Amino acid sequence: MDIGLLVIGDEILSGKRKDGHFDHVVGMLAARGLELSWCRIVGDVPARIVQTLKETYASGDLVFSCGGIGATPDDHTRRCAAEAAGVPLARHPQAVAEIEAQFGADAYPRRIVMADLPEGCGIIPNPVNRVPGFFLKGHHFLPGFPQMAWPMMEWVLDNRYPGLRDLAPETETLFTVFDVTESLLIDLMEDFVARYPDVRFSSLPHLGEHGERRIEFGVKGSRPRVNEAAAFLQQGVAARGYRWENKAR
Repeated sequence: MDIGLLVIGDEILSGKRKDGHFDHVVGMLAARGLELSWCRIVGDVPARIVQTLKETYASGDLVFSCGGIGATPDDHTRRCAAEAAGVPLARHPQAVAEIEAQFGADAYPRRIVMADLPEGCGIIPNPVNRVPGFFLKGHHFLPGFPQMAWPMMEWVLDNRYPGLRDLAPETETLFTVFDVTESLLIDLMEDFVARYPDVRFSSLPHLGEHGERRIEFGVKGSRPRVNEAAAFLQQGVAARGYRWENKAR
């Protein structure tokens, strides 16, 4: 199962606010032996949110979506999540109970609209102010505020996916090749990818301040395959006359 992150809000794209969710999600998943597969930032444009959600619903991925589930006119995520799923918004009785328990009579008439959620969804408890998030089609819709969203993410993983652990590649080898450009090693990289399709591979070129060129290669996967694949790549580099060194982790 791939894991994705959606961050919704014009304020992120405009630079008014800096996203903090990405780094947190990467670290939270790593602590469970998991990896983030993709991340998208989407502005407050309903049609774009709907289209994005249609695509990510179809992926079957586990997705965290942060932002846009409040009660102000610029909060579109609840409605867009329903539209993308082809279901109406409906007042969720559990969400109503949570909001009423927190705010009493002050839940009406404004705050209670945050209980209008896509029909058929479940709720995610909010430990800060009890206004819940919700889950639908493998997507978990959370507030944009980190102090609310982050413990809610932990709840999702602990309660909805308790067995989802240690699925990331077991090991990674990094090494640097000096005085070379990627174009000179394309044939070796293509041969590598053909031989080891089950191993994840990365090539990151670097240009030093004095013009020196180097490439950082990364090989990730199960330990036996990584050892074999990295050795193949290193031998190919050496056979072409280039120096390489393992990179400290």
